[in-house]
Amino acid sequence: MKKKNLYWLVESAVMLALAIVLEVVSKSVVPKLPFGGQITIISMLPIVLVGWKYGIGKGLITGFVYSLVEMVIGVADGTITAAFLPPEQDGLGIDKAILMLFLDYILAYTVIGLGSMYKKAIKNDSVSLSLGAFTTLSFRYVSHILSGYILYGAWAEWFFTQEGFYSWGQTIMNTYTGNALSLVYSIIYNGFYMIPEIIITTVVAVIIGKIPQIVKVKS
Repeated sequence: MKKKNLYWLVESAVMLALAIVLEVVSKSVVPKLPFGGQITIISMLPIVLVGWKYGIGKGLITGFVYSLVEMVIGVADGTITAAFLPPEQDGLGIDKAILMLFLDYILAYTVIGLGSMYKKAIKNDSVSLSLGAFTTLSFRYVSHILSGYILYGAWAEWFFTQEGFYSWGQTIMNTYTGNALSLVYSIIYNGFYMIPEIIITTVVAVIIGKIPQIVKVKS
């Protein structure tokens, strides 16, 4: 048992490092959206894999550590620092910034550790891993939707009147107002980077799940 825990700690450290490397490389080539969010090409798959191999408990711990690392990155690139500015300086203020930390970081990245949720029910490694990746990243998407709806919904009208949205953006504003418009805005905005991320990660997980040397836990 102690040896298995050691394997988990070592592999978690390696996978966390790999996740950050994949993220940094992706961010060097993929444009960032104006209010945050960016496709990071399978950077979360290493965390999903740790959770899938070692179970929900260890997966959630790894995911939580991953969320803390992401917060450090957020401080380094100014995203979190800017959120704590007063609203009149285009920040959120302290209360809303703390909520943003929870929804966009702690919750959003910790849930990625739930990758093993289908492992007992589905014996096919490729299928259970890919479904775990699809579901956990979808959970992250929902967490960002809640954050965008609660904290950034006021930007919905501006967003849908930007160049490229003239036709269907106006249709959306004529159809939805108030809270409904804020929710639609958050779904679409976060979907720009999370939906491609979910699809790419799920497809790669199907392939990874077929490689025994990667998915098997050492005994």
